[in-house]
Amino acid sequence: MRILQLNFEKGWRGGERQTLICMRQFRAAGHHVALLARRGEPLARAARGDGFEVYEAGSVASLCMQLLGIAREFDLLHAQTANTLTWLATLKPLLRRPVAFTRRTAFPVSEKKRAKTLWKWRRADLFVAISEAAAAEPRRLGLAVEVIPSAIEARVLNMDRAREFSERHQLAGRKVIATVSALTREKDPCTLVRAVHELGRTRNDFVFVHLGGGGDAEQPARDLVAELGLNDRYLFAGFQQGVEDLYRLMDVFVMASKQEALGSSVLDAFVYSVPVVSTDAGGLAEVVGDDRGLLCKVGDHQALAASIQQILSDGQLRNRLVQNAHAYVLEHHDPRRMAHRYLDAFKAAVTRFAARG
Repeated sequence: MRILQLNFEKGWRGGERQTLICMRQFRAAGHHVALLARRGEPLARAARGDGFEVYEAGSVASLCMQLLGIAREFDLLHAQTANTLTWLATLKPLLRRPVAFTRRTAFPVSEKKRAKTLWKWRRADLFVAISEAAAAEPRRLGLAVEVIPSAIEARVLNMDRAREFSERHQLAGRKVIATVSALTREKDPCTLVRAVHELGRTRNDFVFVHLGGGGDAEQPARDLVAELGLNDRYLFAGFQQGVEDLYRLMDVFVMASKQEALGSSVLDAFVYSVPVVSTDAGGLAEVVGDDRGLLCKVGDHQALAASIQQILSDGQLRNRLVQNAHAYVLEHHDPRRMAHRYLDAFKAAVTRFAARG
C-alpha cells in the first residue's frame, strides 16, 4: 500500500512520536509511507532524517492545496490528529480516497460541538482509538471503533547525557521524582506541586523534575511553587530532546492528569523500569492498573504524595511493580504488533471503499 500520514501539530509530543513510529513500522512491513506535516517542525525534520518522503505546508490553505495535488497518489490517507481529519473530511469528495483517523484524546464531546464532530468522524472509513477511554465517546455516539494501543520503541540510552543533566542540576545524592508532560490544565501540574509540598512534610531527600514544555497552566504552577517555597525542590526543566535518556535518573515517575487517553510517557517509564504513580484518568487506569503502578484519584495530591512515599520506602513493592509493568509493555505495546493491526485494518478499509465505488 501507499499510505499518507497527516500530522500538522507544532512541537514534539506523544502524538508526533507515535506518528513516526507508525511510519517506521509500516515501511518495515514493506509499504510506501509519506508524511504531510507543518513546515519546519520536529516531526517533519525527523521523518526526513529517516529518509521518508515529506510534504511540508506552512498554513492550512497550503496543506489543503497539497492534499488536492497528491492524495490520489496514495491508497489511504491517515489522519493522526483531529484537525487533519477535519480537512480530510471537508475535501473527501474531491480526494476520493479512504480516510483513517486515530483518536489520541479522551475528551467528551460537548453538545455545542456534537453535530460538527459527528459529521467529520462519520467521514472516516476507519476510526481507531488508542485506548478504551479514547473509544468511549465515539462509541457512545454510535460509531464503530477499533482500539489499537500506541507502541513504544525502546532505544539505547545516552548515559553521558543523563550524567551531564544530573551534574548540571545537582541531582546526585537525591531521590529523583519526575514527570514528562506539558504544563497544561489537563495535565494538572498544580496538583503535582501540591503533592511535592505534601511529600516534603515527611522527607527532604528528593527533587521533583518537571520535563515538558509550557502551556496554559505554566504560570499558575510556577506561582504555586513560589508560594509554597519549593524553588529548591521543584525543577522546571523544560522540553528535552531525547527525554528517554533521563528516565535512568528517576526513582519514581508521576502523572497527575485530569484527562488522558493513554499516557505514552508512562509506557516509557515501564520500558525503562521506573515505578509509576498516576491518577486514574481515562486510559491511565487501563495502563497502570493490575499491579503495574499505584493509582490515585484525579486531583488528590495527598494520595499522590503517599503513593510516592510508599514506593520510595518499600523496595519489594517497587520491584514487583517494575517487573509487572515491563512485562506488560513488551507484550501489549510492541511496535510490530501495533503496525500489523493497523495494516490489517487499512486493507479492510481500502477494500470497503473500493466496493462502494
